[in-house]
Amino acid sequence: MTKYQNLIESIIKGDNINSRDIAQKLVTGGVPAIEILNDGLVPGMDVVGKKFKEKEIYLPEVLMSARAMKAAMEIIKPLLSGSAAKRKGTVILGTVKGDIHEIGKNLVGMMLEGGGYTVIDLGVDVPPEKFVEGIKKHEARLIGMSALLTTTMPAMKTVIDMLKADSKTTGVKVMVGGAPLNQEFADSIGADGYSPDAPGAVDLAGKLIP
Repeated sequence: MTKYQNLIESIIKGDNINSRDIAQKLVTGGVPAIEILNDGLVPGMDVVGKKFKEKEIYLPEVLMSARAMKAAMEIIKPLLSGSAAKRKGTVILGTVKGDIHEIGKNLVGMMLEGGGYTVIDLGVDVPPEKFVEGIKKHEARLIGMSALLTTTMPAMKTVIDMLKADSKTTGVKVMVGGAPLNQEFADSIGADGYSPDAPGAVDLAGKLIP
């Protein structure tokens, strides 16, 4: 059993109290934060994602695991700044303008963090220009947009068109998600990828910014 096995198990079981305690003990013991992330949290969330895809667990369990991961992240996050270069990349997230739904977006953000990405969450009802500003400010290579209302879905194309029109953001990859979306819609607006769920979004991020 590796020294991270208990942490991995606490993530899979959704035990946020235990995950936080284990992370604290590892940090106190001198274990680098980036190692705790890569060898403890990421493998744990990988298992959760696979179980969800195979329908061995369902959304409530995934949310519990994400909460457990977040509790551990709160311990190691302040120590990760010096390890940023070793992380997988920065992702800008947000719910598009006119839409205030955030449960799905928040879950994607937590799972991306657990997957080794730096996540900048712009929140909800985000104007197109704010997405573009976020990409430039944080030098992100990937943007994730969410929408739950069919009336707000066109805002995604507005953002994509703005990114393509700006020479500083033309190479940025875009992934989209939300209950009313599908792959056909994603293709029609020029998005680089679509995922129906949070674990899929982590896999998609890995393909878009390897």
